[in-house]
This record gives sequence, structure tokens and C-alpha cells, in this order.
Amino acid sequence: MKKGTRGEARIHVSASPEKLYDMVSDVTRIPEWSPECVSCRWIGGAAGPTVGARFKGTNKRSFIRWSTKPKVVAADPGREFAFVTVTRGPSTKWAYRFEPGPDGGTDVVESFEMMDDDSALLRFMERRFMGIDDRKADLEAGMQKTLERVKAVAEGRAS
Repeated sequence: MKKGTRGEARIHVSASPEKLYDMVSDVTRIPEWSPECVSCRWIGGAAGPTVGARFKGTNKRSFIRWSTKPKVVAADPGREFAFVTVTRGPSTKWAYRFEPGPDGGTDVVESFEMMDDDSALLRFMERRFMGIDDRKADLEAGMQKTLERVKAVAEGRAS
């Protein structure tokens, strides 16, 4: 993907923006929602979602594993939680926005923005070893699945 590529997913949840922010900004819970993330933990003395805090996230797709050390760039309770991956490869900004609805529920929007161009090697690895032909569409589908899982837990329907 090219620098500036964006994607998003959206869902309506019968829960307050504050509750949803608390769930999503607890990065140790990301593996509960994400189809790729298998572990997350705060690092560098960070203990929660504050701007500048860092965490380590480990992802897995097929037999490929990789880790990133994102940095929190927005931590506005009930409104937005965002972080930027910090890697040797392309960086990506991930964000969750919480928009109160008229019914007392919340529209949750998860988005990404490519901060750098993907390398040809990364695109090859995604296609050849991870089975991904269209990474943007793949990420959008993954975000939708993530939001559906957040909704199920927030509404008390998770198994």
C-alpha cells in the first residue's frame, strides 16, 4: 500500500463511549478482538493509555509472526484512542473513534492510515506466505471482525 492509504470499519454498539474507550484502550485486551494480534503488553514503564505510552504487540498470520512497538498518539477518554506502529518497515496509524448515538449507544469507527509506502518485499511476503492479495480489503475485513467482537463483549453476548 502507498503512503496515505486509509481504510475504516464502523459498527453501532449499545454501550457508552466511555465503556468502549476503556475496553479498546486496554491494549492487553486487543488479542480478544483482533484476528491477527496474539499478545499485547505495555512496555517502558507504561501502565495504561496515555499519549507517549508504548506497548509491544505480537501478530500472527499463517506461520508468519511479527512484533511492533506502537506509541500512543491520542488518548481522549470516550472520544478517541490512537497509536502509530514503530517498526523498521512501514508505519501505520491505527485509531478508534467513539461517536455517541441518539439512542444512548455509540458508533465505533476503527481506521488505519499508512504513514509510509509498503516495500516490494513486504507485498511479496503478504501475497506469497500470508495469502493476502488485497491488504487494504483484508485490513478492513479484520477491523470489521474486531468491532463485531468488541460489540459482542460490550453488549454481554460474548461466549
